[in-house]
Amino acid sequence: MNTKRRQFSAEEKVKILKRHLVGKEGISDICEEVGLNPNQFYRWQLEFFENGVAAFERRGKRENVKVRKLEDKIVSLESRLHHKDNVIAEITEDYVKLKKTLGKPKRLGRS
Repeated sequence: MNTKRRQFSAEEKVKILKRHLVGKEGISDICEEVGLNPNQFYRWQLEFFENGVAAFERRGKRENVKVRKLEDKIVSLESRLHHKDNVIAEITEDYVKLKKTLGKPKRLGRS
């Protein structure tokens, strides 16, 4: 059997849920029409209600949280970069010291 799973976009999911919640259509009727398992419908409904608070939050508050997370990530990455720069500097310093202590190799056959 070569059956592909259907992928529903977020907009399609909301339209399907709205048909039941606003249009008062039966879940089994909707699911049969769109080829959806009722268990999946109930999972979407649960997720919809659990994340519904986000629709009513102030947009600025959500954007501030995103900006703060990005700023924290930048600080973390800059810290890691600074650490790597220090490690490279230490290795380079050790390399130069080692090169000086070993000196240049003498060439054979020439006086």
